[in-house]
Amino acid sequence: MTKLEVFGTGCPKCQQLAANAEEAARAAGIEYELIKVTDINAIAQAGVMLTPALAIDGQIKVAGKVADAAAIQKMLA
Repeated sequence: MTKLEVFGTGCPKCQQLAANAEEAARAAGIEYELIKVTDINAIAQAGVMLTPALAIDGQIKVAGKVADAAAIQKMLA
C-alpha cells in the first residue's frame, strides 16, 4: 500500500493537494493511505519548509505548490 502524506495547516491549497493526490492514486489504480499532517512540529520534523507538501512513501515529492493530479500520477508510476 502506498502512503501519501499531505503536509499543511489545512488551508485551501493543502486541501486541493490532498484531493489531487487521491484522484491520482485512484486513476493509477493503486491502494493508498492518505494522511494529512497538520501539526506544525510534525511538519518541521519531516523537513518540510514550505507547505503544502506531498510525500510518497516517506519521500517529499512536492513542496510549496499544489501539484495537479496528472503530475502526481507520474510520481506514483
